[in-house]
Amino acid sequence: MATYIVVIMITLVLMSIYILGVLSDNLYENEQINLFAKANMMSDTITSYVSVDNISAIEEYTNQLLMGTNIRGIVVNLTYNVLFDSNRELTGKVLMREIIQSAAIGEQAHSVIEDDLGINMMTVAVPVRQKDNNDIIGVVYLVEAMTNIDQTIGYVKINMYMVSALICILVGFLSFGMSYIVTSPVDEFTSVAKEISKGNFDKRVKVKGHNEFANLATTINYMCSELGNLENNRRKFVSDASHELKTPLTTIKLICDSVISTDNPDPKMTHEFLRDLSEEVDRLTRIIERLLTLTKLDSGKSVPKFESVDIITLLNSIVKKLSTNAKAKDIVLYTDFKLENPAPISLDYDKIWEAIYNITDNAIKYNDEGGYVKIGLSKEGKNLLIQIEDNGHGIPKEEHEHIFDRFFRLDDSRARETGGTGLGLAIAKEAVILHGGHIDVSSEVGMGSTFSIYLPYNTEFDNS
Repeated sequence: MATYIVVIMITLVLMSIYILGVLSDNLYENEQINLFAKANMMSDTITSYVSVDNISAIEEYTNQLLMGTNIRGIVVNLTYNVLFDSNRELTGKVLMREIIQSAAIGEQAHSVIEDDLGINMMTVAVPVRQKDNNDIIGVVYLVEAMTNIDQTIGYVKINMYMVSALICILVGFLSFGMSYIVTSPVDEFTSVAKEISKGNFDKRVKVKGHNEFANLATTINYMCSELGNLENNRRKFVSDASHELKTPLTTIKLICDSVISTDNPDPKMTHEFLRDLSEEVDRLTRIIERLLTLTKLDSGKSVPKFESVDIITLLNSIVKKLSTNAKAKDIVLYTDFKLENPAPISLDYDKIWEAIYNITDNAIKYNDEGGYVKIGLSKEGKNLLIQIEDNGHGIPKEEHEHIFDRFFRLDDSRARETGGTGLGLAIAKEAVILHGGHIDVSSEVGMGSTFSIYLPYNTEFDNS
């Protein structure tokens, strides 16, 4: 802030010097023109009086011309003798001045000198010529003290310096106020940013007013909220992943310890232990594979490989794959395609297949015996709509927004019995989003659920 004030002060001083210089030059120039005008009038009028040394006539006219001014008028002849001096000090004496000598040879001369008291004096000299032959017969020499002009310039100078000082003070106060207004929120933003860098995402910036700083504060607060949610999700993910990985590992450890601690174990028991061990390893493998899948989706490294896909063929292959599971629970798995012979759609076959498979598999796993699961296909606007409907237990409304969270389960005990990892719906959602689509769910407890997958109906193949 101090730098700005110094720059403004220097600017004002330079402006003041320039303005005072221009004002002084103009005032002096105007007064010089005025003196030359009076001197030329005297020269034209007294030419006949000088030739005959009519001093009384020269005095009368000069006094009349210079009346009411502080101009001193002097008339000299070519021998530099003073014929007339309005102050009566030099009459009859010799007066040699450089500008008088210049006028004596036909030039109009002027100068500004400083007297013994330090007062600026402006002098002009013009030749006096005879009217008949234009010969020079004398010189008119006028002298005027610049006291009034210098006082005016001094008065203006003082006022300009006072105004400049007031401007500097005013600018100082304004700069201090603006500095506080600007730097105060910036300091707060910096403080919050430092807290964020330390992992404190609960810190918030106070939103004041409706200006750009308020918008920035709102954005920072939103960023803090998002980072906080991201950190909470990360911690929950790490905790859930650790728990999910620990469970099969604990079981494997228990089985191994049981086999080791048993002397001469029965082959049948050993076979049973190994089968349990194999199941836990398979479960562990599924968890790791799905975690890797989600990691690729999150990192953006999982680039969809688009190809021309017959969606009916894809859905029928899922039905065929899961028909055994459905029959084992006496669940009717069927399709209801309202869109007949659709044009091939551009999809990543494997990702969409897995997404629909995961949802359908869940519908079978968590349905009661004797229920049904229906896969529907239709077109809605510019989207292809795939619906998986069941008449199972349904999902409580308050859990709708959490069912796509990683490791989320409505019933942990049933999920572990069916071998669920809690990652299937999360993978399905990421795969659909990767295609520019979205998933909706509608469900009521005791009435079943319907998952609706909306995919852009893009029939142009593009794998760029």
